[in-house]
Amino acid sequence: MPELPEVETSRRGIEPHIIDATISRVVIRERRLRWPVSKDVDHNLPGQTILSVGRRAKYLLINTATGTAILHLGMSGSVCMVDRGTPAGVHDHVDIEFESGLMLRFRDPRRFGSLHWSTSPLSHPLLRPLGPEPLGDEFDGHYLWQKSRGRKVSIKQFIMNAHIVVGVGNIYASESLFMAGIHPRRAAGRIARQRYDALADAIKDVLSKAIRAGGTTLRDFYGGDGEAGYFQQQLEAYGREDEPCRRCNTPITAIVQGQRSTYYCKTCQT
Repeated sequence: MPELPEVETSRRGIEPHIIDATISRVVIRERRLRWPVSKDVDHNLPGQTILSVGRRAKYLLINTATGTAILHLGMSGSVCMVDRGTPAGVHDHVDIEFESGLMLRFRDPRRFGSLHWSTSPLSHPLLRPLGPEPLGDEFDGHYLWQKSRGRKVSIKQFIMNAHIVVGVGNIYASESLFMAGIHPRRAAGRIARQRYDALADAIKDVLSKAIRAGGTTLRDFYGGDGEAGYFQQQLEAYGREDEPCRRCNTPITAIVQGQRSTYYCKTCQT
């Protein structure tokens, strides 16, 4: 599933091509995504000029003067820029055509993505309850420590909760906990403030590195330029079961938490 770094990579990939570009036509071949695509999209986007391309959590925000198209890539979705008139594949569900001759294409084989129109995107029901951005000033160790008080849930599940902080997906949670030296099964409410400082810094560092590298290479993920990301080459714990820890040589252990694979070092993470 594309996570925050992958979505940010997509945002940066499409932004230079569509800022100040005027939309000439919207083609929706399949409305049956995770939620049906509203005809508000067809009605409001044509004729509009793109003012900016933002991101909130894993949602792309394509902003115009009259409103915002909110796009979620789902489990296997991707966006790319192609020439207008490029033949569509069976999974190419939405095209946003521009007067420039380019076209923003949304591809989603599993149809778990979504496309919405909103005049107040940050108040949209899908975005309103989300926690802070992990790379913003609002997110730090003190914030995590305060939110964790009294919580018995494991720290890995805690930081993957989008109501606590957005964008810390399964891979990035394992990597951040490894960097901070925290056992993924430790109860969130039993972690000291100083360790949360280290964890918040680790989350910021892991996500920043992933964004710079273009996201994590996943089977179905491609960025806005159509190229896969390369962060997987730098993973310290995730996917390295039985391989030696690069810090202490202890074999990396794999367990399942919340139906997700977790990887950690029994020696380095306590």
